[in-house]
Amino acid sequence: MVTGAGRKTDNDAYASPTTWREWTRFVHTEPPCLPGTGPWSAEERLDYHSQFVILSTPTMAKISLTLRRIMILNRRHNGTARRGLLISGPPTTGKTTTLQQLGRSFHLADQARHGGPVECLPVVFLSVPPAATPKMLVCELARFLDLPIGTTMNQARITDVVCAALHQLGTRLVLVDDIHLLNTRTRVGAETSDQMKHLSERIPATFVYAGVAIEASPLLTGSRGAQLAGRFKMVRNPPLAYGSNAQRTAWEGLVRGMDQALRLQAHRPDALTRHAAYLHQRTVGRIGSLSALVREAAIAAILGGTEKITKRLLEDIDLDELAEQAARPPART
Repeated sequence: MVTGAGRKTDNDAYASPTTWREWTRFVHTEPPCLPGTGPWSAEERLDYHSQFVILSTPTMAKISLTLRRIMILNRRHNGTARRGLLISGPPTTGKTTTLQQLGRSFHLADQARHGGPVECLPVVFLSVPPAATPKMLVCELARFLDLPIGTTMNQARITDVVCAALHQLGTRLVLVDDIHLLNTRTRVGAETSDQMKHLSERIPATFVYAGVAIEASPLLTGSRGAQLAGRFKMVRNPPLAYGSNAQRTAWEGLVRGMDQALRLQAHRPDALTRHAAYLHQRTVGRIGSLSALVREAAIAAILGGTEKITKRLLEDIDLDELAEQAARPPART
């Protein structure tokens, strides 16, 4: 891990945590809040609602508990027997958010155990590049660590450098997003999958993969897929349902959490919560769509001067096309 001058993107408020500097800043950034007790300016509240809160769901709690057990299970296992976790679900159900929050919690807990910041990096976060090759994948890890990689270095040498750095930094959790982009039916995809397995055997860490519909992807097909399926446990992260009493309670609790986090001058407590059923119908239980709808409604209420969210305002906001299609009644034939 190089500690020299970082790239310009390291100070970008919109940068994803794809380098160790960005990841460290993400881990230590406090949840969104407004200074003091108010009153707050419109610009302060617009900025607040553009980020908003992250609320835990029952699936997130299940994934967190499962990962904790797997990491304990891996403490004394050698590389060939180490277990892993797959997080699978449709788009906009919060997989990436769950992955990042898992990493953030473990990073802070590991830091607390060591009595404050130390020269270690307990968590690495990686997104699979489109059309990834084995060398591209390991170069992404090198980029995360800010390792000096020469243009003449081959894949094996870069892998050695990356694995040595992760050993030295005490990395115990490797998070890999967009794993569904690996198409193991192609030669390059199969070789990249083999590289992932090689890394998991050389790095004494627990690997967590997240992706869209992993169970239906080529990742788990063939002999390579069988080997992966034999070592990884899968937790599905579907949209939240609204059928049983327990499911409705969980959804309404999520909406209530957002309701309480709103900072609108004319907002009344539970004004949003009473539209919980409508919000589920609009978003089909997708967390990403719900968050986008509530945040955009809050921004619209501030810009429009009403300072409150009504059902009419919610109806006037278009959601992402996936949610709109799912919520749209089927056409009559």
